[in-house]
Amino acid sequence: MCAVGNAVAGWPAPDWSQPWNAPFADVGSAVRAACEAGLALSVALTQCIGAAGPRFVPQAELPEGMAYEQFIFDTGAVPTREGLHDFFNGLVWKRFPATKRRLNRLQAAEIEAAGVGQVRGAVRDAITLFDENAVLLQAPDALWEALIAREWTRLFVDLRPLWAQARLVGFGHALLEKLVAPYKSVTGHVYRAPVPPELGDDLAAWDDWLAARLTASELAAKPFTPLPVLGVPGWWPGNQDPAFYDDAHVFRPMRPTLES
Repeated sequence: MCAVGNAVAGWPAPDWSQPWNAPFADVGSAVRAACEAGLALSVALTQCIGAAGPRFVPQAELPEGMAYEQFIFDTGAVPTREGLHDFFNGLVWKRFPATKRRLNRLQAAEIEAAGVGQVRGAVRDAITLFDENAVLLQAPDALWEALIAREWTRLFVDLRPLWAQARLVGFGHALLEKLVAPYKSVTGHVYRAPVPPELGDDLAAWDDWLAARLTASELAAKPFTPLPVLGVPGWWPGNQDPAFYDDAHVFRPMRPTLES
């Protein structure tokens, strides 16, 4: 996809027609085209994203021993490797710049308070999980209730018509990378705060809402619930058959609570 010398690296090409890629398709196509024209990924991202995001710089500009998050906080620049992982990271910066900056500020505050050690701590771990694998959901209450309870048949079969009123948007760039070559067990972590319905499908409004509410204490409490994303109606042809959800290795039930 992106140039390495005069050769184009053989990264798999995202299918922009897939629903999980739809929020990123316009800028993603532009970045890919710039890369195929010979630009390094960091240059292509900076050129295509513009003022809405940070500068992207080659990974080599990150000083040895310096935390990635601290470098972004100090310089406003994002070290970028050639590859799909950092490609999608850049696209999320485009769509959710306020939230990405908020997560970076929270990371930097944790580093300032505790330093950089072998153990990252609960807050930094949760921020990383959000950044890599989070999913945002706007949906009717009944869908939320079934999702939190992990009642998969109810969520995806009994309440299937309600998904026409829902919108699911991937935030985690590692999740988006996995979906380039999708497989049944790909699982995102849904942020357990419903996106307000009055925000509609305005992702800039989603970004402002999300950035304003994220705190270190909330993230430390791990406000996530798992979702095998290919179970979402319209996201995968195979899930039109109710038997798709019978796979307990993917659609795992809630663990029983031990009584005292």
